[in-house]
Amino acid sequence: MEELEKSIGYKFNNIAYLKTALTHSSYANEKKGKVESNERLEFLGDSVLSIIVSDYIFSNCPDLPEGELTKLRASLVCERSLCNFSKKLNVGKHLLLSRGERHSKGNERPSILADAFEAILAAIYLDGGMEEAKKFVLKFVIPEIKHPKNIAFKDYKTSLQEIVQRNPEEILKYVLIDESGPDHNKHFVVEVHLNNNVIGKGGGKSKKEAEQRAAQKALELMGY
Repeated sequence: MEELEKSIGYKFNNIAYLKTALTHSSYANEKKGKVESNERLEFLGDSVLSIIVSDYIFSNCPDLPEGELTKLRASLVCERSLCNFSKKLNVGKHLLLSRGERHSKGNERPSILADAFEAILAAIYLDGGMEEAKKFVLKFVIPEIKHPKNIAFKDYKTSLQEIVQRNPEEILKYVLIDESGPDHNKHFVVEVHLNNNVIGKGGGKSKKEAEQRAAQKALELMGY
């Protein structure tokens, strides 16, 4: 347990929370109900994870419209991402599984590892509060956003801005060139200019979405 606490970066006041977070239902069933599985913690952890990630990307990705925020959050809390987070902590080594589940390498199964990550998050939340839970989650989430090739969604505007900023004299600007359709179904077209040269053009249901698409085209043009 101490090894895992070091990996997590959090010292539990009540280590029982962590032990429960690592207890798979197969192990609890094998022990005939003498121990509690991590299923309830997983339920709580799912909600805590969603609010932490939602709050962070809402505050730190101001150019993303609601639909793109939803896609980004989904990519960060999906089974694949959570499984990878668990692997970084080597959670599989510490899981309590039934003999059959361990024999079938359940400690490597993505769904089990993803669920365990949510349960560990809930354990930290219950033991230390929301701030400690945030610290834990954001250690994984922030690098994923900064290196968007790791996730399903990419914030193209931020990526383009970071590239352009390598040359301080370069000027990047987004220009709305067309707006059409009724109020309930607008369509916007935006160009992205680099030193007055058009390097990308995109359309969408909002100006922000059109800007994202224009930035995506610009990145493709630049070979990214």
